[in-house]
Amino acid sequence: MMDMIGGEARLRYHFAGFEIIRAGTYVTCAVTGRRIPLADLRYWSVERQQAYASPEAVARAMAGDADA
Repeated sequence: MMDMIGGEARLRYHFAGFEIIRAGTYVTCAVTGRRIPLADLRYWSVERQQAYASPEAVARAMAGDADA
């Protein structure tokens, strides 16, 4: 697992990528609470400005089930 010492990054999500607002090595999934290394970040919502760990987490967020 990637070392998480760098702390949580703060990002601004765009349709074609994201902008780093505060440097860090990971973001936290809005649904599961799981840490997602920036290199592995593939799913996010531009409208909600949230990161997701998996397609399943995206589906849960869109369905309104944000409980872990």
